[in-house]
Amino acid sequence: MSPPSTATPRRIAALALPALVVLAAEPLYVLVDTAVVGHLGSVELAAIAVGGTVMSVAAWFGTLMAYGTTGRAARRFGAGDRPAAVAEGVQASWLALGTGLLLALLGLVGAGPVANLLAGNEQIAEAAAGWMRIAAFGAPGLLLAAAGNGWMRGVQDTRRPLWIVLGANVLSAVLCPILVYPLGLGLTGSAIANVTAQTVGGLFFLLALIRETRALRPVPSIIVRQVVLGRDLLIRGAAFQTCFLSATAVASRFGVAAVGAHQIGLQLWFFAALALDAVAIAAQSLVGAALGAGDADEARDVARRVTVAGGVAAVLLAVLAAAGARVIPGFFTPDPAVHDQAMILWPWFVGLLPFAGVVYALDGVFIGAGDVAFLRTVTILAALLGFLPAIWLAYALDLGLGGVWAGLGLFTLVRFVALVWRWRSPRWVVVGATR
Repeated sequence: MSPPSTATPRRIAALALPALVVLAAEPLYVLVDTAVVGHLGSVELAAIAVGGTVMSVAAWFGTLMAYGTTGRAARRFGAGDRPAAVAEGVQASWLALGTGLLLALLGLVGAGPVANLLAGNEQIAEAAAGWMRIAAFGAPGLLLAAAGNGWMRGVQDTRRPLWIVLGANVLSAVLCPILVYPLGLGLTGSAIANVTAQTVGGLFFLLALIRETRALRPVPSIIVRQVVLGRDLLIRGAAFQTCFLSATAVASRFGVAAVGAHQIGLQLWFFAALALDAVAIAAQSLVGAALGAGDADEARDVARRVTVAGGVAAVLLAVLAAAGARVIPGFFTPDPAVHDQAMILWPWFVGLLPFAGVVYALDGVFIGAGDVAFLRTVTILAALLGFLPAIWLAYALDLGLGGVWAGLGLFTLVRFVALVWRWRSPRWVVVGATR
């Protein structure tokens, strides 16, 4: 099977829409899990909030692993060498298994100290630690699923990951209330449901890999190259986390209403990013395949098309956000003070979305091209020279939420300018099965 020669809107949608469902499945399940546990009491709800925050680190590692694998597998696939593309998945799965086992061990050992550090309440800390000690066993399955998603996207197979991820999350959504209530396991039942679903999902991705190839031995040289790529993505992701945590820290200094409004805006921004990431995943697959096939013109055409698609999708989201400005904050809180603060950040939120759509699409283009070192450097510079000085200046001059979101805007616009400049240059276009 060879990849399509052009990135038509239909082809982009065929890759992006299943990816969007896969991306949305985990957050939607977390909402279900939170609702189920929330009926146990405030301590249990607080405990799962603490435990879930810690375990999200594993999900973050999984995202990095999936993105790193997609581009490498897509290049091999574009070169007409599907077995080599699948081989990238084999090595990524070994890396996922090793990392997952290490995270599980760290979770078992560190659950108590970490819960005590974050909870600030002995009862909540004890409950969170118990939940984490069980949930940690799901890390290997979670990362195996991420590696599976990565190589399957690389060979432009988005249907099987869709059904595996949906099936695992439906299983967990069914198990959770049964284990928590009729079987009386409480918070422990929630953790068991998580582990069961993550393990089943990981095993199904592993089974798909075994059906593709019998060449399952680890190859250290390939794993090392994947680690280097993952390192750059990890550093880039850490820069993002630093920026968002700093923004929340500064917003909290402007009062309860300000930090509440900021949290609403930030969660909506993350939701938009989730939707736009689906286009970025299509870009990773299509650009990697074009470069692997040795077709630089096709890679540039793909980059242009997916960037336009990302921009159009973001404009539509911006229009919806603008139309719902007076309504959307009310879904989160009835507090009029929070609504007033939300109106301060709302023009920034709406105005930045179209730029973010282009940025996320180009992120996908460059990840697919293997140009991750450039993305890492640009993100660090945008954080250190733009975002962080801007928001702490906003605090010093008491500029409120407008100043905080101006900092977020500067962070986005610096990346926008840098990525568009890179896109227009020939340096990212390196053809061949490897970069």
